[in-house]
Amino acid sequence: MTQHPDPVLVGLRSRIGQETVLDTPDVLAARSLDTWPLGLVQQALGRQPAPPRFVVRPRSTAEVSQVLTYLTGLGVPVVPYGGGSGVQGGAAPGAGAAVIDVGALDQVLALDEENLTVRVGAGVPLATLERWLGKRGYTTGHYPQSIDLAQVGGLVATRSSGQFSTRYGSIEDMVAGLEAVLPDGRVIRVDAQPRRAVGPDLRALWIGSEGAFGIITEVTLKVILAPAERVLQAYGVPSMRLGLDVVRRIMREGWRPAVVRLHDATEASHGHHGSVTEGESILLLLSEGPVGSARAEGAATDELARSAGLGPLGPGPVERWLEVRNDVAAFETYIRRGVIIDTIEIAAAWTSIADIYEQVLQRLVDEVPEMVHATGHSSHSYPQGTNLYFVLGAQPRRDPDDAARLYDAIWSRVMETTLAHGGTISHHHGIGRFRARWVPRDLGTSYELLRRVKAAIDPLGLMNPGSLLPVEPASDQ
Repeated sequence: MTQHPDPVLVGLRSRIGQETVLDTPDVLAARSLDTWPLGLVQQALGRQPAPPRFVVRPRSTAEVSQVLTYLTGLGVPVVPYGGGSGVQGGAAPGAGAAVIDVGALDQVLALDEENLTVRVGAGVPLATLERWLGKRGYTTGHYPQSIDLAQVGGLVATRSSGQFSTRYGSIEDMVAGLEAVLPDGRVIRVDAQPRRAVGPDLRALWIGSEGAFGIITEVTLKVILAPAERVLQAYGVPSMRLGLDVVRRIMREGWRPAVVRLHDATEASHGHHGSVTEGESILLLLSEGPVGSARAEGAATDELARSAGLGPLGPGPVERWLEVRNDVAAFETYIRRGVIIDTIEIAAAWTSIADIYEQVLQRLVDEVPEMVHATGHSSHSYPQGTNLYFVLGAQPRRDPDDAARLYDAIWSRVMETTLAHGGTISHHHGIGRFRARWVPRDLGTSYELLRRVKAAIDPLGLMNPGSLLPVEPASDQ
């Protein structure tokens, strides 16, 4: 039987070129999943994700506009794809959707050294940009664990936060301007200004949008001078509850170390064996900045830590963390064996964060018998509260459906406990498809505003359907 070519694919190739529209099995397989742990575990257990209809790699904003105009005009669902570093399934297209891979938009376009901004294509890998800036004496200050894989556009779209965020802020603090393409192909720009009081901040519409409103094609980021000095300090902490209170006091006093990480006793014993005594948590502090500022901050935070009874451990533990902080090889090994290894990051106010930490771990141990590992740490702090980053491992049966059941059991308990204490379900990994069901509860009455924005910009619901916002049941009307 003769197989007829996909008419949509043929039409696209006639518009933007044969080499830009791809449908070979290897390309489709490579764009069928991001780094969502459940999808990867199910793949290891024999269930292959549904491939997209085809993959488009536009080479310019104009081509993105052409592609979106054509596809949405035909009612084809569209999923943007960047570096594939997302961990919530937000770039997993499923059958029938077209993937628009922005990786060819990979140029560093302009560095403005007087106004301290850099303009880049959305497909520029952050590690590439940081190396380029570093040679010129600058940095973005943004260092997510996914830095070697993640692209700038994806970091903006998922509202990323980096490991040095306590000093430099998260991606929303770094975006000075951007360019994006709406579902109907119209190109919009929000030009960089030091500050603009002309209505709502329209940059914010795209930061964390996860492809639900269109495709980011260009970003202007703020840059800073590379720091001139660093001070590294670590402390043994009798308990997580005490450690969280010390972090609260550091933030309350107005100090902003670039790194403020509080790891519980299990993580401390694994990562810093020999530095801490049994049952101790560990606090890592890294201050950096212009000459003199890091030393002053280091002296002040040292006094706060010692006055709370924390035992100084010197710079060694922070140096070790810097060496291994982005190494996920062990995670990948377990996932290939069909073991669920995942991280869940939430945030809450100081008044409830310790209760969330204790209750989440207790519930997982008591209610999920397949749990083999459950730890937590705080790594992004503010005067009003902090995040918790749970690191979890569980062993499902050798069955993709059982993996999904167990994964849901773990996540539901973390989400429900967080929401019950007034926390938020995501600090920096975004929503994707899996977390979307809890978004209405997290946002409360403001969810209606998000829903209406989506309906106004993407009335046909073709942009990354099911990601960020849950799919609503069809109306009977």
